[in-house]
Amino acid sequence: MTMSATVSSPRFRAFISYSHQDELWAQWLHKALESYRVPRKLVGQTTAAGVIPERLAPIFRDRDELPSATDLNRKVNEALGESANLIVVCSPRSATSRWVNEEVLAFKRLGRADRIFCLIVDGEPNATDLPGRATEESFSPALRFEIGPDGQPTQQRTEPIAADARAGKDGKANAKLKLIAGMLDVGFDTLKQRELHRRNRRMAAITALALIIMAITTTLAITAVIARNDAERRQKQAEDLVNFMLGDLNDKLAEVQRLDIMEAVDDHAMKYFESLPTTDVTDEALAQRAKAFEKIGTVRMNQGHLPAAMESFEAAAKLSAALANAAPADDARRLAYSRVLAFVGMGHWSQGNLDKAEQTFESAEKVLQLSDAKATPDPELIFQLTSLDNNIGHVLEARGKLDEAEAQYKKMLAHCEQLNSGEMFKATWRAQLGTAHNNLGKVALMRGDLAAAVVEYSADHAIESDLSKRDPKNNDQRENLLLVQAILGRTLALTGDVDAGMRNLQRAVEIAMELTQVDSDQATFQEYVALYSSQLARLRRLSGDLPSAQKLTARALEIFVALTKQDPANTDWQVEFAEVQNEHGAQLRAAGKTASSRAAIQASLSLLSPLALSQPDDRSTLLATVGAKLLLAVVTDDPQAAQHLRDEALAATQGAKSGSGDPRLLALRVEALLELGRKAEAQPALDQLWNNGYRDLALLALLRRENIDYPANAAFAQRLQAAINRNDHP
Repeated sequence: MTMSATVSSPRFRAFISYSHQDELWAQWLHKALESYRVPRKLVGQTTAAGVIPERLAPIFRDRDELPSATDLNRKVNEALGESANLIVVCSPRSATSRWVNEEVLAFKRLGRADRIFCLIVDGEPNATDLPGRATEESFSPALRFEIGPDGQPTQQRTEPIAADARAGKDGKANAKLKLIAGMLDVGFDTLKQRELHRRNRRMAAITALALIIMAITTTLAITAVIARNDAERRQKQAEDLVNFMLGDLNDKLAEVQRLDIMEAVDDHAMKYFESLPTTDVTDEALAQRAKAFEKIGTVRMNQGHLPAAMESFEAAAKLSAALANAAPADDARRLAYSRVLAFVGMGHWSQGNLDKAEQTFESAEKVLQLSDAKATPDPELIFQLTSLDNNIGHVLEARGKLDEAEAQYKKMLAHCEQLNSGEMFKATWRAQLGTAHNNLGKVALMRGDLAAAVVEYSADHAIESDLSKRDPKNNDQRENLLLVQAILGRTLALTGDVDAGMRNLQRAVEIAMELTQVDSDQATFQEYVALYSSQLARLRRLSGDLPSAQKLTARALEIFVALTKQDPANTDWQVEFAEVQNEHGAQLRAAGKTASSRAAIQASLSLLSPLALSQPDDRSTLLATVGAKLLLAVVTDDPQAAQHLRDEALAATQGAKSGSGDPRLLALRVEALLELGRKAEAQPALDQLWNNGYRDLALLALLRRENIDYPANAAFAQRLQAAINRNDHP
């Protein structure tokens, strides 16, 4: 039976072909297409694809795994034959899926190759043409090659029609519209303009309200100049409306993903407040302005717009300072001022300016000192102190002052225990207690006490898990849980419990990906997906699963390329990007691609070198830099250059100001010494690692190559279990 190239009356508007590992993407696409309403002015028009309908439903998506047969089953073949279009969700998973390939071939054999559309969600199109990147391929063979008269693939290349939903490309919204434009055979720009027009009409009430409020505020501001006696009342009305814009209106805009309008509202509010005088106005009005600036700053920071966020925070700090200085005994004012200073400090921290960050955090702490001296301080004030203890500790840690950092973290724990000692329960207070344990776990790790680190991280994990069970829809809490899940996983892997380590990291990645589905514009969630995918990839590679590791790292690289392009000043992202490049280089080396490995490590060092100069005591930067140099020494062709790199790496491990017992640092020192042929000098560090129960897979592999005996430490295992039992935190 022959099939015509078109379907006169298709049962399905489209057939979605996908790997079941991309189930979430397929679900999103299916819902997005079936719920889409075609703009009214396009409905009824005739194009090469037929008469444009009002809705795109029904869309066929096979919800069950295909049977293990040689051919596609009858249901799928019938659905393909009755579908006007084929949409392929493209990723490295679908590129290697036998059934996706068969579905594409079957659709092409129907004579409808021009009705195939691709949605790229991961990997790299045509990566098989790039040396060493075949595992990143996102197009299946049937998509990349035409078929012959016999229905079999040929060697003739073809370029499929594709929409790219990856970060930094079209994005989900534009990718969806590109697919719909192709299905309807209308221009993308035409559809996008119609869609914007339609959505703007649907949002007319909200948008009109925003514009009316802006007009009112402008009018009232002018009126204030003309009629000074009435200015205060009118200005308060205007500022109440603006605060509504920044509060309820912003929340509603976020719900419908109108970030463009949200940013416009925030920008107008910034300009409005900046145009107002700071004299001859009420303290209440000034406090409202400061709160508005703070709100705008947090939105901008969450969107990854750090310079704009800093502008807002600094404006808020200026107003809050004036209010606090005018009433030194007013706890609420001091708390507000301290809080906004903490935001400013976080901005300096993210920009790598540790001096300014520390000064700002200390200033925020001093603001609270008068109130802190009271007999019964406000719990919210104590909570703010816990945040500042945390932030100051982080700065001290980054500056290599581990003893001082630990003192701050212990202060934080004491403040947290004070908050949580009464009958009153607040989830934020409880979560902060978990953070205090987490910080002490990090200090324990840097001192080489793996047992204490696992205990503290486990305490945090227990707290975050309990809070997540209490409020499973709280995404902020889910974020806290994924962080400790990843940290605990990494630490367990250092003790040799690799399976538990991978389980925890895998769950952290899953939660991060779920959060990106909730808010795809939240840069932090993207960062988590990339960072923890890379850390999971390392364990997968060291466990012998290189293909899985490569897929994870490809995703991480893509995300960090987009993030660092979006905000080049974010030093945290630069260090994490370098860590991913290190793992990528290690994978390329494992695959025998020495030249590509060398290029990846050199790219890592180009990011790390300036950071190592500006913040030489930051532990993440130090570990990443030493690791990169040791790996580059392995893949370089120049023996003299290799020795120089190892000498530099060794010197860096020996020059750490604090945390010299950090097992990760000791392991790198052992590696440098063994590669330099100085086995006897490596033995003391190796003994210390054994006593601390350190069994990272990379060290074990190195010692096997060097024929060095390194048995499991049964005494440490007993000590670890005893510590967990003794410190079983609720």
